[in-house]
Amino acid sequence: MRINIFVFFVLFLLIIFPITTIYAAEDANEIVKTIDKNLAPESYEAYRQLINEEPDGKRKEYTFFTLKKGKDKIAMLYLTPASEKGRSTLRLGDNMWLFIPNVNKPIRITSLQSVVGGVFNNSDIMTLDYSAEYDAQLESSADIDYVLSLKAKTKTVAYDKLRMWASKDKKILKKVECYGASGMLIKTLEFKKDKDFGNGLVRPSVIETYSPLYKGYKSFIIFQKIKARKLPDEVFTQQYMSRLGEFR
Repeated sequence: MRINIFVFFVLFLLIIFPITTIYAAEDANEIVKTIDKNLAPESYEAYRQLINEEPDGKRKEYTFFTLKKGKDKIAMLYLTPASEKGRSTLRLGDNMWLFIPNVNKPIRITSLQSVVGGVFNNSDIMTLDYSAEYDAQLESSADIDYVLSLKAKTKTVAYDKLRMWASKDKKILKKVECYGASGMLIKTLEFKKDKDFGNGLVRPSVIETYSPLYKGYKSFIIFQKIKARKLPDEVFTQQYMSRLGEFR
């Protein structure tokens, strides 16, 4: 009788623990999907300012007009400074291109490069949904924030792992730490100054980033405007990169 109870208990543990682990993983991924949804509509237009600050106080500023559709399409037109006006970038999944006026065709770029310098790389500036690129696990939900660990689904993603903090009440993103495959902290992103952009969208209007690899340097993205907009797929093609201004 005691042997039967012991066998039953062992079988019970073998069954329950895998189910609990899977359930927790699914919970975490659903949380990340909600965080993504709270950052932006599925299809939208936005005006953003990017500021790079150097240790000596020098600043360089850019303004972008951005269009995004679904989980894997984003296009961006440079508005300022005058020296960059007319340039555009396009991201389709893991593939990225830069268009420069007077150059015959778009140039392929990578996620870890930065076409504007500073701490933000191309992947940060043309970010896709976190849930599209990462699988999540819940580290903690005991405090006022969720703390989640995210692992890249493929090796083409800019960061191998992320640690993410988001408010439990509204599931609004607060901070993300980005790690390489070696476990080294590459940079930290802080999401600040929640703002009501209308139509129920309340999200951080400022993203600040800094890195132990670039001591004294900081970069900021400031959302000036963001709103839902239906967009045709043709906008997100290399052939359309020179014509993004038509959609302003």
